[in-house]
Amino acid sequence: MSEESEETVETESRPPSKPGKIGSEKLKILESIEVDISIEVGRTEMTIKDLLLLNEGSVIELDRLAGEPLDILVNGAIIAKGEVVMVGERYGVRFTDIVDPEERAESV
Repeated sequence: MSEESEETVETESRPPSKPGKIGSEKLKILESIEVDISIEVGRTEMTIKDLLLLNEGSVIELDRLAGEPLDILVNGAIIAKGEVVMVGERYGVRFTDIVDPEERAESV
């Protein structure tokens, strides 16, 4: 014969947190985290044989049209589209379109 006992677990009642609201002190912690930002001009696939034939002056055709926006990636996830600009003697990227946060979350 076995005895069954019922246990009641009391939980602390907290007001539901509002989604999307982050305290400024929590944001301060995140500010010092470093991320990798990269800009993708385009992609292509080729065989190792073709890769081995490349030399100075070789041109590889990419899957993107000239003038098409570039992908701006943070840690490998696309966060925006942009275009190349000159900043003095260096290249820069101007953000032209920010990816929707829900789409960004799906790509991670």
